[in-house]
Amino acid sequence: MQEFMIRRRRSLNVGAAIAMTLVFATAYALEYLGGLEPCPLCIFQRLAVAVLGVLFLAAALHHPRAWGSQVYAGLVTLAAIAGIGIAGRHLWLQSLPAEQVPACGPGLDYMLDTMPFSRVIGQVLGGSGQCAEVEPVMGLPIPAWTLIVFIAALIGGVVVNGRAAARLD
Repeated sequence: MQEFMIRRRRSLNVGAAIAMTLVFATAYALEYLGGLEPCPLCIFQRLAVAVLGVLFLAAALHHPRAWGSQVYAGLVTLAAIAGIGIAGRHLWLQSLPAEQVPACGPGLDYMLDTMPFSRVIGQVLGGSGQCAEVEPVMGLPIPAWTLIVFIAALIGGVVVNGRAAARLD
């Protein structure tokens, strides 16, 4: 099984990059075709998906041996864990009772124009009432779907690019 995955690492990384592109495209389709306005946490999740897509594509194009594949596994792990944290925070906000939901705040564009970036991150991760709105897609809230994607990317990225794969090159 590991030998198969080593021989197919480039193809699997390309497949993961394509999967991240499809997730990204789906988010934009839900926004522009489905009329769902993304909240700031949704935008941060899109950013994490885009970073994962770029990392998987870079791993496929570079196709490193030995420690290089471990570096990609580590970078994918960091990006996926960030996405898991953001999606988890988003789901937590959506699970709050109505009286505990934070008030709606300014939009992300406004915050980026008027605040230092570190404060924007704090504001976004703090959440707002807009982030607490639940928009189910096929029975699950959107952040639950992205959480599944991030977990799959974490597992896939480590298995495909991780240490065991590098030893067999």
